[in-house]
Amino acid sequence: MAQVAALCAVRFSFCKDIHVRSRAEWVELVARSPFPAATAAPTSLHAAVLAQDPDPARIAALQAVAENGDELLVLGRVAYLHTPRGFGRSKLAARFDKGLGVPNTARNWNTVLRLLHLVTEAERD
Repeated sequence: MAQVAALCAVRFSFCKDIHVRSRAEWVELVARSPFPAATAAPTSLHAAVLAQDPDPARIAALQAVAENGDELLVLGRVAYLHTPRGFGRSKLAARFDKGLGVPNTARNWNTVLRLLHLVTEAERD
């Protein structure tokens, strides 16, 4: 992962932690979503893969700023964020990265499902 991060930094001037999960882990991530009704509007649901366990006090502080139906639940090293009025309008989403305090990478549910499809197809080849 460190080599991929270094390559991205040199070649694309992109510095971000790289998070890798197996297909089995990704299947579990999808299956464990605590907000199944939110999949009807998949751009309102996000999954963030976490580099480490976040401090429970930080999670509680983020949950305290949730409004307008926004929800956050951390299961293992995945944070699920539901922003029914839109990610860009959410106080919770705006504070998520710094508030959580751990490196992460988040994707909306459309992308989560597309990545699962891609890895499933790749394994068939």
